[in-house]
Amino acid sequence: MNINGVHIDATFAEAFPMKATRVIITAQNLKWARIAAETMTGFATSVIACGCEAGIERELPPEETPDGRPGVAAMIFAMGGKGLAKQLETRAGQCVLTSPTSALFAGLDDGDPIPLGKNLRFFGDGFQSSKRIAGKRYWRVPVMDGEFLAEETTGMVKAIGGGNFLILAESQPEALAACEAAIEAMRQVRDVIMPFPGGVVRSGSKVGSKYKALNASTNDAFCPTLKGQTRTDLSPEIESVMEIVIDGLTEADIKKAMRAGIEAACGLGAGKGIRRISAGNYGGKLGPFLFHLQEIMA
Repeated sequence: MNINGVHIDATFAEAFPMKATRVIITAQNLKWARIAAETMTGFATSVIACGCEAGIERELPPEETPDGRPGVAAMIFAMGGKGLAKQLETRAGQCVLTSPTSALFAGLDDGDPIPLGKNLRFFGDGFQSSKRIAGKRYWRVPVMDGEFLAEETTGMVKAIGGGNFLILAESQPEALAACEAAIEAMRQVRDVIMPFPGGVVRSGSKVGSKYKALNASTNDAFCPTLKGQTRTDLSPEIESVMEIVIDGLTEADIKKAMRAGIEAACGLGAGKGIRRISAGNYGGKLGPFLFHLQEIMA
């Protein structure tokens, strides 16, 4: 398959089951809602070392938030329910409760309830109060700038992590330009996040390492500087490879995001140095979800 001079490999991205939740953070203005969301989703690129994968899904106008203020929807993904609940509680307590003018609401009504304000209320030291509105309980916690309002729980649902594709280009600036175009397009898709810095991964990994302490290491087959030292998957003109990883609530969400991103990258075309689109997989041994590139782009 060839799109605008860019070859689409006959391969697949391999993804795995996760648990996910969404929260809505509001504040006096969008600036402070985004600050709280960015802080809460920091250091959450990969479950390999961060404990979860998190990111901002989208910004919300006042008419789409529970309290009529500007807001941000953020999503957190983890390998299990207990881990997800712990990450959410810790991040919300340290990053949203502490952020000026913030409030915190459920972003999912479906699935199993997990604590949101349920445990954060104890910071109020007995001065906290609650109110039930339309079947939902909210906690009011006194803080120095007024009060912190938090919904008691949010929903936790089954999700998918590890959807991905690789952009192979003739130079580093061209690879990054294609990734930036892809991320801009993918951010228009709901129910997905791209958890790595700016949505882009320069250090794609393979399973295993020569060092026993590591369970993942550099994907040497796609490292341009190792062409003469390892079994490479790169042709001579490829000098830079970057990866985009997608977490989503459903297979359909990830496919939609992958298609949008690949279309945007291919839009630059071979004339801008974009030569191939590939994907990372481990022969189907990592997870049960296989996203075949050519099927998605057909």
